[in-house]
Amino acid sequence: MSATDIDTSEITKWDPVLTERVMGLLKPFLKGWHRAEVRGLEDFPNGGALVVANHSGGLFPMDVPIFASGFYEKFGYDRPVYTLSHDMLMVGPTGAFFKKTGFIPANHRNADEALRSGGVVVVFPGGDYDVYRPTLAANKIDFGGRTGYVKAAINAGVPIVPTVAIGGQESQLFLSRGTELAKALGPVARAFRTKILPVSFGFPFGLSVVLPLNVPLPAKITMKALPPIDIVAEFGEDPDIDEVDAHVRRVMQRALDELAQERRLPVLG
Repeated sequence: MSATDIDTSEITKWDPVLTERVMGLLKPFLKGWHRAEVRGLEDFPNGGALVVANHSGGLFPMDVPIFASGFYEKFGYDRPVYTLSHDMLMVGPTGAFFKKTGFIPANHRNADEALRSGGVVVVFPGGDYDVYRPTLAANKIDFGGRTGYVKAAINAGVPIVPTVAIGGQESQLFLSRGTELAKALGPVARAFRTKILPVSFGFPFGLSVVLPLNVPLPAKITMKALPPIDIVAEFGEDPDIDEVDAHVRRVMQRALDELAQERRLPVLG
């Protein structure tokens, strides 16, 4: 069985025509409600690249559409943007839609195939742990100790493009990841395959536990793609995974701190 025969290949399901239409519909919202801005794309490398980003916004993260909108606006729709996503996003009536717009199940096989095809793959190493971080820690890069993204880039022979976002954690007040609450519920939390039960406060429902269904505030969201990291060139043929991860997070933290210094007021930016 060849690589292109595996599950008819997840990456072949991307539909550039549908993706362009969706981006066209989302753009007024992204530009109007969140005043979205994507910087740093002038240094973006050719060929396959792994975009490693912090994740923000709770149940309604805007990182993917904002980055994709900025990328497609600059480079067009000949080069797909894939996002490694939770399997739950791929089931049900919306599953086919997400696959056609670039979302692929998060596993090493899909990541490797997408990267080797020359695609841009977006990964959020921190996942739910990151996206529900408390608002008071909004500008902290924390992947929860996950380093698999480094191996993915090494295996595919592509650069890492560290990318930072600010503003998403201001869309409502995130009070806690709820890790202790999840531990207390034990079997119930495990049944839903989660180690967090986030607690937040927002409009119009006020205090929210588990599912922060409040409407996101119109926080200004800025994303910045940083210069690519060639792992072999910087760390040698046999790089230390933890050393690379520490370097990526250090570069990202420095850039996020700089973006934070630009902001004057929460939400308003």
